[in-house]
Amino acid sequence: MYPNAFLFLTALSLLIAPGATQSAEKKPFRAGVATSNITPWLGGGLVGNFGTPPPAKYVHDELHARCFVLDDGAMQIAIVVCDTISISREVLDEAKRQITVATGLPAEHILVSGTHTHSSVSARWSNPFRPGKEFSEYQSFLAHRIADGVRCALYNLRPAKIAWGTADLPGQVFCRRWLLQPGAKLFNPFGEPEQVKMNPGRRPDLLKPSSPVDPQIVFFALQTLDGQPMGLLANYSLHYVGGTGPNHISADYFAMFADRIQELLGADRLDPPFVAAMSNGTSGNVNNINYAAPREPRKPYERMRQVADECAQAVREQYPSLVWHERVPLGMRQRELTLGVRKPTPAQLAHARMVLADPQRPDQFPHERNYAHKAIRQLESPDTVQVILQTLRIGGLGITAIPFEVFTDTGLELKARSPFKPTFTIELANGGYGYLPTPEQHELGGYETWLGSNKVETQASVKIVNALLEMFAELE
Repeated sequence: MYPNAFLFLTALSLLIAPGATQSAEKKPFRAGVATSNITPWLGGGLVGNFGTPPPAKYVHDELHARCFVLDDGAMQIAIVVCDTISISREVLDEAKRQITVATGLPAEHILVSGTHTHSSVSARWSNPFRPGKEFSEYQSFLAHRIADGVRCALYNLRPAKIAWGTADLPGQVFCRRWLLQPGAKLFNPFGEPEQVKMNPGRRPDLLKPSSPVDPQIVFFALQTLDGQPMGLLANYSLHYVGGTGPNHISADYFAMFADRIQELLGADRLDPPFVAAMSNGTSGNVNNINYAAPREPRKPYERMRQVADECAQAVREQYPSLVWHERVPLGMRQRELTLGVRKPTPAQLAHARMVLADPQRPDQFPHERNYAHKAIRQLESPDTVQVILQTLRIGGLGITAIPFEVFTDTGLELKARSPFKPTFTIELANGGYGYLPTPEQHELGGYETWLGSNKVETQASVKIVNALLEMFAELE
């Protein structure tokens, strides 16, 4: 009926196809940011130290999920930094499920981490290898609020510019694991000799720190096309600062940094609001205490404010040299890695059972009874665990995500070997499975290597680095 219809449609396609392709290529880079309040109610136990968690009696500063969504026209990714010590994988899986159902954003395009503030209420299982049958009230609340935050960030998507940079701040990060002088008598909870003391104090037999530190702050910043600040995500390898008031809920220096950088950028009271976050880098063996020098007493929150201000000032100083991009390629990879769950040796198991058989026996080694219970828990746990690893590419910036408290040794190796410069690691991302010492640090011993502090095979850090570098290669 229409003998020339095919020729007409072919000609028409030739006319419009180049324009359609060009339009797809010119889709603007977009970004959206938002926060969601995740403050727990009072009365819950404040976790992060030995012993029974003390009840929360006062909210010094509200806790938030700080959400960033990036969109290059072909892919959307979400990064969420939560003001909490860490979050079990199953809670985050539920948050991601809610996001996917509500928005279509794939779960494997979502990275969620905890900052590791030691003044929050737990959203973790007592044993990460044996999840509970039901979420606690706070776990359910947290999953829902994370999902709400990402949905709000998606709602706020708009054309944007992005830049990334680095700043060095060496004066606030110190290795907390110290080698002692030869002949020092040091034992783990199972009575086994070791060479390293965590948080040793000002003892006379200190030799040297057991690892280097990473003084680099890496960050990316977002602006509207007309230059209005939108958001900033930074990363620093500092465990936490601490020094709160008694029984206080607080987001630690991480939130104080967010507040201070907002002030320095003149980004207060914008619509939509500016959002900043400080994610935790590879800080499993690092804190803010220099054991080689006397430590001055501080008032509550004074040290936090100092660290937050110095971090914010260091980032602000880099702003004039930033290169802003209106289009950048995004890439993200996710992989599940199977790791062996660490088990007690026959000697450790015998020691643990001996300790637990006598309820009146006083500890003869550090935290002996506590770690006897942990040894039994490890024994009764599954033999393997699957953990989520992620890599992200934002233009020339690389990000890795690891669900452990990672040693700086590993973070520095990833930075050196990554094809993207700069690169940073977000720890306690997509779950939390304890400390991740390197094999070399395992040989030295110390709190972070004890069975129960470290919960997976001693070669885990090597396997994780290799997997992440393979995933980075897929993004080049």
